[in-house]
Amino acid sequence: MRLSASSICFMELPIEQAIAKIAGLGFEGIDIWSAHEGCPHLDNVAKWLGPTGLKDLLTRHKLKLFSFSVYAGGFAQYAELLGGVGGGVAVQGSPGPCKPEELTVRMKQYMEELKPLADLAEKHNSFVAVENHGDALLNTLDSLKAFVDLNRSPRIGVALAPYHLQGLKVAIPEAIRVCGKQLRFFYAWQRQDGDKQLPGVGPTDMTDWIGALKEIRYAGFVNPFTHSHPGTDIMTANLKIAREYILDRFKTINPEIPSSKG
Repeated sequence: MRLSASSICFMELPIEQAIAKIAGLGFEGIDIWSAHEGCPHLDNVAKWLGPTGLKDLLTRHKLKLFSFSVYAGGFAQYAELLGGVGGGVAVQGSPGPCKPEELTVRMKQYMEELKPLADLAEKHNSFVAVENHGDALLNTLDSLKAFVDLNRSPRIGVALAPYHLQGLKVAIPEAIRVCGKQLRFFYAWQRQDGDKQLPGVGPTDMTDWIGALKEIRYAGFVNPFTHSHPGTDIMTANLKIAREYILDRFKTINPEIPSSKG
């Protein structure tokens, strides 16, 4: 079990302080956001730090780069930077929705559209993970199945967001199993209001989620997430709860592994 946190959770802080905060909470990895909701972090990295500066900063805080979230700007804009840091996952959304009877044809078209990004990911030792989202092509369980069935590139995969699937009453363990080896990013993120989106803060029991991740041998980081912005102090306290909750659920299904809380 490896845990990462998203820099947008501390978007009010400079990227240097956000990295220090995430590392200080005990997370092993970081997901750095581009300008969604005005988050300045990735653009400031590109402008001021560059790949060498970012690598040095992460090394200083003993933090690994898991991903860039590039909902704003797109992967192509940040591909060279991601590769320069050593590669990672680039998380983005998919196009708008289609009618159910058009799903297979539209998904085949989308896979063709992703080929240049797959080539770019290959060049820069990276992966592109497409997030399921409401009112998008990748949204329902059927669309996840179509995506996985049609995807032939090892550089393309899924960023699974349970928040959106819960709104459709989809069983999250089933969705995890559908993604299988194509799961590249996992949000520990529940469909609740405000801070309750975070694990352990909201009411969702994620034990079965963690169990399904173990079942498919998910090798990436688990990323607790919320779109709430309660301020640095409250977010710090809530992410601490979220981290300890996930580790506790992991310990529940793996009692033979010593606890790594702290």
